[in-house]
Amino acid sequence: MPTNRRIVVTGVRTMEMREEQTPTPAPGEVRARSTYVGVCGSDTHAFHGRHPFIPIPYLPGHEATGVVEELGAGVTSVAVGDRIVVEPTLPCWNCKPCRTGSENLCENLQFFGCGYPSGGMADQFVVRADRLHVVPDDISDLGAALIEPLSTPVHAGRITGPLQGRAVAVLGAGTIGLLMLAVARWSGAAKVVVTDPLPGKREKALKLGADAVVDATAPDVAAQVRAALGESADVVFDCVAVRSTTLAAIDMALKGGTVAIVGVPSADFELPISIMQDQQIRVQGCATYVSQDFATAIEMIRTGAVRAEDFITAQFPLEEAEQAFDASTSGAHIKVLIHP
Repeated sequence: MPTNRRIVVTGVRTMEMREEQTPTPAPGEVRARSTYVGVCGSDTHAFHGRHPFIPIPYLPGHEATGVVEELGAGVTSVAVGDRIVVEPTLPCWNCKPCRTGSENLCENLQFFGCGYPSGGMADQFVVRADRLHVVPDDISDLGAALIEPLSTPVHAGRITGPLQGRAVAVLGAGTIGLLMLAVARWSGAAKVVVTDPLPGKREKALKLGADAVVDATAPDVAAQVRAALGESADVVFDCVAVRSTTLAAIDMALKGGTVAIVGVPSADFELPISIMQDQQIRVQGCATYVSQDFATAIEMIRTGAVRAEDFITAQFPLEEAEQAFDASTSGAHIKVLIHP
């Protein structure tokens, strides 16, 4: 009987590779052979027991790309042999957010690879066909692996934009922060300043187009960012979302600016509501993406605005998934991929 290897996070900082029967797609689903699966900050937070919405045990792998191998009954939107990237949100399509184009906020949302009974960190996986995007021929498999993570900053930039001509700060130069920098540049921001505690990450941000970088641990980080921008920030993208970064973001956005929470907080914390009211600061939550954000991400990769060689710094086989998770949190890499 054909077997399928799958990674399962069984406890805090504990995972194992299991062998199971090769999955069969139900009506409306496809079975895909996994090509590349990204290790996301959400994965590592959940692995360390710090993600607020992913319970353990879980089957990881929402940043999934692959090749369609089998169609379930009724599937006509993709064909066997198509290269695909998964849009891992699984909306119900019936609730108010779904009916109004905000399916990422579905009242009955399930999430492939995040607490769902299937994930892409396996040799093969099954997923709903309506959550697939066919990868254009002029995007490589490595480029395709960046479509899903890029869609998150695309969404954040779209709902807080337009960014054309705006002063922008990006807090955190990890994968999402550096992709956020690319989105700000793509969107025509007048000036972009990036903060990070690690010198290597700050240097990478400069290479990828930041106008200036600031040490995130500096006691006057907000003042330094405002000085580098030459004015207050119109939009601050907090791609870390811990107390220190969000408070600094509010200082950078004085007065009348927007703080976009792009990173996933591991815990709640208090905000200075009196200052936010008096200085008319908007705090905008940014939750994943919708299909139009995937379309923009695909276009950015096709045109070279985001290049795989600038972001993908390590690859691991499936049997070394735990090493891949460790590498992702080491600070030495940008995007780590698992290649089953």
